[in-house]
This record gives sequence, structure tokens and C-alpha cells, in this order.
Amino acid sequence: MEQTLFPSPHALLILTIFFFLSPSIADQACQKSCGDIPLRYPFSSGTGCGDPRFHPYITCNDHQQLTFTTHTGCYPISYIDYANQVLYITDPTMSTCNCNQPSKGFGLDWDAPFTFHGDTIFALLDCSSTSPVYSPNGMFNDRNNSSRVALCDNRGLPICGFLYGCKPIVSLNIPISGCCVYTPVNFGPSFEMDLEKLKCGSYSGFYSFNGRESDADSWKYGIAIKYKFAIDNVYPSWCSSCEQSGGVCGYSGPLDSFICNCPPGFNTTTNCFFGDSFNGASKFLPNQKSWIWLVVGLIFKDLKF
Repeated sequence: MEQTLFPSPHALLILTIFFFLSPSIADQACQKSCGDIPLRYPFSSGTGCGDPRFHPYITCNDHQQLTFTTHTGCYPISYIDYANQVLYITDPTMSTCNCNQPSKGFGLDWDAPFTFHGDTIFALLDCSSTSPVYSPNGMFNDRNNSSRVALCDNRGLPICGFLYGCKPIVSLNIPISGCCVYTPVNFGPSFEMDLEKLKCGSYSGFYSFNGRESDADSWKYGIAIKYKFAIDNVYPSWCSSCEQSGGVCGYSGPLDSFICNCPPGFNTTTNCFFGDSFNGASKFLPNQKSWIWLVVGLIFKDLKF
């Protein structure tokens, strides 16, 4: 009698189902990091992960670089302080003590859930003598021309002195009178730092003197941005439970309903220990190896020798 080493139709069906399921089982769809930066709620690696309000602004590109995007450009994120809800970004066109270069400015989208952190200081550089920043009446701070704000902080003059003492700026022989220090007190969520409109050549931003106020080369250059979870700014308990169980908070469906994305690729509506699966059935989440051995065992059991 001739031996057959082919699986029965039953085993083939099991194998086919396994291969259809394997893409969702093999990998967790939502990443827990982007490059060297850990990802936690409300940020994410892509669509369906984190909080949908933040996804258009915070993204992880193909090179594993976490990026902050506004209408003025895309900016690398260097660090996220989750405890204090602050993210730190860098602007490649920003001037520092090591490099003076032209820039178009920086701004936040008016409808984005971000504001400038109080530690951020902006200095406008190489401003024209006819710049509106020197107007005693300041300039209008909204499109309706409803109110004026002063744009320069006179207490920031020492900062200008330290910045204009940097070699790249000294070599250009730019007068210090062309420097204006902004502070976030004048920045609303829709503030636009349009350097062309302000008639300034560049700007510098930093969020810490790093303990050496008179040494501009030691300052921490970049922009500190605050974010809020919601109006009450309370970290969602359901997301905390998901993350503690090894999952990543996400959303799905037309209403962007909460899901907990769990390894090895399942979604639940609670957490990764026990939970209602996305289709509504409460169950344990299977381990990838268990699935593989189960399928292999069923196939060999069905083989006819």
C-alpha cells in the first residue's frame, strides 16, 4: 500500500487559516518606541495608535525619527518628559552659538493640543531697524487686529549680549540693536513667529541656561512644548491599565473608540491580561508560540502515512 505524506483537507484548512491570521499575530501593530524615544500615550508610531488628536502632529518616520509637524515645518523631537508633559524639539534652521543661519520662523497650529512651555525663550536676530518689534505700540496679535502686544522683553537684553558674543555672529558684525527677546507670555496657541513679516533674519530658541547664563555656548537650544491629555488634563485610567499590562493605547472605528493593542498583535477593549476582544468576546490573549505549536500539532495529527 502506497504511503501518502500529504495533509488531509482538514489540515490544509487549518494551515490556510493560520497563514491568514499570522500577520496580525506576529507583530504588535503599535510600536513602543521610535528610535531611542519611548512612546507612551498620547503619542504613537502611526494611525490607530495613541490619541487621534495628536497623530497628525507627532509621527514616527521610516528612519525611526520622531517628528513634530506644524504648518511651518517638520522638527525632530529630541526628548519627551512624560512626567511633566513636555516635549523638546529642534529646528534645523535655528541659529545657535555655533551657527548663525537664516530662518523663516516657527509657529503652532491654532487647533493643535500644544502650547509653548514657560521655560522657552526666543531671541529674534538681525532685525531691521524698521521691524514692527521695535514699535512702541507693538503689533496686533490676531487676524482681527483686536489687541496689541509688546514683542520685545527689555529684561532680555543681557541674553542678546551673550548671543551676539558668539563667534559666528561676531564675524558677521551684526549690531546688537537688531536683537529682540521674545517670551512665551506673548505666545498664544495660534501665535505666528513670521520672521519675514517681522523683518528679522533668524531666531534662536533655548529652554535652559544649563547653569551657565553668561555662556551662550552651553545653553540648551531647542523649543519646549507643553501638551494636555484633555480639558481636565487627567491621564486616562483605562490607558494606564493597558500600558501596565504590556499593551499600547490606541483607537479604532468611526468613533475612534479606545482599544488596547497587545502583543502579539491583538486588540482588546480593556487590557492585555483579560479583556473583551475587539469583537466582544472575553478571553486570554494567546501566545504566538502556542499558536504555532497548536497548528503544527494538528497538521501532523492529520497526516496519513
